[in-house]
Amino acid sequence: MSHPDPSTTSVTLPPDEPGPHSRRLGLVAVIATFGGLLFGYDTGVINGALEPMKDDLGLTAFTEGFVVSILIFGAAFGALIGGQLSDRYGRRHNILMLAIIFVFGTLGCVFAPTWQILAFFRLVLGLAVGGASATVPVYLAEVSPYERRGSLVTRNEVMIVSGQFAAFVINAIIFKLWGEHDAVWRYMLVVAVLPAIALFFGMLRMPESPRWLSSQDRDAEALAVLEQVRTKERARAEMAEVHALAEEEKEAQTGGWADLAVPWIRRLVIIGIGLGIFQQFTGINSIMYYGSQLLVDAGFSEESALVANTLNGLFSVLGITVGILLMNRINRRTMLLGGFTLTTIFHVLVGASALLFPDNAAKPYVILVFVVLFVFSMQGTIGPLVWLLLAEMFPLKIRSFAMGVCVFALWIANASVAFGFPPFVEAVGIASTFFVFAGLGVLALLFVYTMVPETRGKTLEQFEDDFRTAHA
Repeated sequence: MSHPDPSTTSVTLPPDEPGPHSRRLGLVAVIATFGGLLFGYDTGVINGALEPMKDDLGLTAFTEGFVVSILIFGAAFGALIGGQLSDRYGRRHNILMLAIIFVFGTLGCVFAPTWQILAFFRLVLGLAVGGASATVPVYLAEVSPYERRGSLVTRNEVMIVSGQFAAFVINAIIFKLWGEHDAVWRYMLVVAVLPAIALFFGMLRMPESPRWLSSQDRDAEALAVLEQVRTKERARAEMAEVHALAEEEKEAQTGGWADLAVPWIRRLVIIGIGLGIFQQFTGINSIMYYGSQLLVDAGFSEESALVANTLNGLFSVLGITVGILLMNRINRRTMLLGGFTLTTIFHVLVGASALLFPDNAAKPYVILVFVVLFVFSMQGTIGPLVWLLLAEMFPLKIRSFAMGVCVFALWIANASVAFGFPPFVEAVGIASTFFVFAGLGVLALLFVYTMVPETRGKTLEQFEDDFRTAHA
């Protein structure tokens, strides 16, 4: 079968008309993104659980840092391994397995009698978090029509930040109700079992990725899945395109580390790694993990800082909502450049406020406003766009493998920020820390401008063909 002409792909495909298949696609997206909700809750819950956990388990400064950070390192390896398992056994199969690991890891943490056992199960949870971060966006990208791919894939990022916001709020409520109990942190953690169970039973009724099925020579099943989430006419036309590219990729023997020898594939992977690293070097997770501590350093009391920190979760959700509304109307590169410009400006403003503003009652509120605006700008642009681009850029045969490599780099960058932020702020202060973030933002702008391709308005197959032609 001949490869479709990339210049006519979007024209020859029938339009994505609304109908019962649209509701089915929406349900698929809702169920799959419970993986993102778990990602967010399990990374955010430690913010409020840490103080009672320290008292209950007798954590020292070293063991406290170890318990917090081991989930992030587990996530890095979970992303790397999860991507390869997803390529081998299928996206849906991988998400089902991750749901079981989420339940097992959560219950292990809840009933852990010592910090060592808690750390082990936090590592297990990290494997699930990383696996979900590498698998769910790919699954959503592969079941979505290209016209709706941006909004559907970024729903996963909505669920991530919603999970973090939910963790902040639920922690506050649980602490208000049962704060006198030594085991109150266990109540905070056990809540995550509910979405994990929902993810497992929901995915039992969801279809496999049609593009993965086609790559396994299961074309009849792939077409049947496409007909669930497209009109029959669109499904057949899209299936012909997917099948043609899958045949071509089999002949090229793509699928793993050896493919990095191919210049255009290596360039894509380098771009993906760079995007993951620069997303984390905005410092967004320094706010998500240590937001309360930052606000105390800025001048809030501990109690006021806990309340004010919920604004970071709220504006994460609001930012993502705005981002989704704009995602399919503005080019990816344009939004990325705008996002890094805004975050860099707010880094400078946070640093300048901390350095130059008089030490009075208004100063912490000024810093809070600029931090919240940074979070809003980041989550409305860079946060969801990086996950979307990682899900869109790679050829089918190495999509999950490359996603795993790039998300591994993203998590290692995340871990570096998580380790370095508290001692760095203590050593040099808020101002210098945010000036460093601003410098990294300038480097990110140069990287995006010179390296990152445009993917909006193209099918996954058309983008691949165009990029391969341009960079072969």
